[in-house]
Amino acid sequence: MAGLTHFDGKGDAHMVDVSDKAVTARIAVATGHVRMAPATYQIIAEGRAKKGDVLAVARLAGIMGAKKTPDLIPLCHPLPVTKVAVELTLDATLPGVRIEATVKTTGQTGVEMEALTAVSTAALTVYDMAKAVDKEMEIGGIRVLLKDGGKSGRFEAK
Repeated sequence: MAGLTHFDGKGDAHMVDVSDKAVTARIAVATGHVRMAPATYQIIAEGRAKKGDVLAVARLAGIMGAKKTPDLIPLCHPLPVTKVAVELTLDATLPGVRIEATVKTTGQTGVEMEALTAVSTAALTVYDMAKAVDKEMEIGGIRVLLKDGGKSGRFEAK
């Protein structure tokens, strides 16, 4: 299990001890998308979804998801999240919705999981709000684009 920080020397899962880490400013940006039928895209773009404003509800769900990450991911530390921004952009070339989440904190561990959870929750909410008209929507491309702060420094996806 060398290199995997969530396993101890015996191979048992454990929460990483971050008590000796420096408190630094941390940021993570994640992205993903929901691909859908052109007709579904039009319904969302025109604001005709029966459940309401799909993008506004998904944005709020993403923010809530980021704040609930330690409740969902067993070994995540609860963090004092200082910023969560979730942007949902209609993209006719998919067709569908592109999602980007930015999460910030000042702490002893990073916020990559919070950014990924924000994107995932927003994507699932888009699916939930439009599934009545399109059960074949596809959620994909969820990944970290940027992570900065802490001992390991800056990471930017290629």
